[in-house]
Formats: sequence, C-alpha cells, structure tokens
Amino acid sequence: MCSHQPPCPSADSADHDAAHTVASHPEQGWSLLCNGVVVFDDTGELLPEGQTVEPRRPALV
Repeated sequence: MCSHQPPCPSADSADHDAAHTVASHPEQGWSLLCNGVVVFDDTGELLPEGQTVEPRRPALV
C-alpha cells in the first residue's frame, strides 16, 4: 500500500504508527495511515485485519 521511499513500517511492525497519514478527519477523530492502520484521537487503533489496539493511557500514580 505504501509508495514512500524508504517504505513506511508495515501494519504488523512495532513502529507502525510512524507511517505517513494519507487521510485525516480531525472532525471525526481519526486518521488513515498508508499501511492501512486507522489511528483515533484517543490513541486507539484499528489494524487492517480488524484487530483493535486499546488506547494508551498514562498510569495513575
């Protein structure tokens, strides 16, 4: 899916959030990365195969 050089990290890579944004919808709270990952404003993610990544929240002390 990525045509950047060097290519962006794949969706299953640990650094998949570093991929370029190809569509941004701040009014709806999400962005699509070129590796197919949908990133939400609350830091949650939807991977291309449908798996979800829970939002990363700071630990309460």
